[in-house]
Amino acid sequence: MDIETQRTAGVLTITFNRPEVRNAMSRAMASSLRETLTEATRDDDVRAVVLRGKGGHFCAGGDIKDMATARSAAVVEGGDDPIVELSKDFGHMVEAFARFPKPVIVVLEGAVMGGGFGISCVADVALAHASAKFRLSETSLGLVPAQIAPFLVERLGYGEAKRLAVTGARLDAAAALRVGLVHAVFDDDDALAEGLRTILADVLRCAPRATMATKELLFRTRFEAPEALVDDAAESFARAARSDEGQEGMMAFIQKRPAAWAPRGNK
Repeated sequence: MDIETQRTAGVLTITFNRPEVRNAMSRAMASSLRETLTEATRDDDVRAVVLRGKGGHFCAGGDIKDMATARSAAVVEGGDDPIVELSKDFGHMVEAFARFPKPVIVVLEGAVMGGGFGISCVADVALAHASAKFRLSETSLGLVPAQIAPFLVERLGYGEAKRLAVTGARLDAAAALRVGLVHAVFDDDDALAEGLRTILADVLRCAPRATMATKELLFRTRFEAPEALVDDAAESFARAARSDEGQEGMMAFIQKRPAAWAPRGNK
């Protein structure tokens, strides 16, 4: 299997499982990821998703074999260009992560290149091992970071995204932290594992439906002016305040106890 999944205490861990090619993203892998996210969206027991790679690498970008196959395929008159379709498949997968309503945490090690770089930009929380090496390599290969461009700008800002794109940038983990690509860097495996546990504990202390509503509202702010969101934001707040979840959260605060959705032992 190109990806492996494991569920533990409300957390779905998705692991890229192509270590022989540093987890390069194949078309089949992108399809499997979209299917897995669709299922996780519908599963109320899934509270968060962790995405990581096997074999010491996150993702070395697109699969060269898939690209070579698409490039060599003839464009049938009146049909779709295979390269266009390949790019669209990857774009739909990245967009699925961007629109996923539950928290997404990426654990970045080793190679984080091209599409892997882009996926790290759409995560809610990006944690990096000191071994992580980031490369926005498309322009140096005569290509365009087509499907990840919007997310580069969103995470890094227009000016920084331009600088990295036009230089085919190479970043170590410390540099990735400085530009805001990742949120924390850890020196070794134990520290990274503890950092992940801490983030997940924080995520699981937050109310599931309120978190989903918050992510949806934040997504809309990318495209809509603040004044256009006032009414909908007020309705969203009122629904949350009147909900069982909202009442439980406020009562737990007053009574100085963990809310019902928080894992036992979290305060």
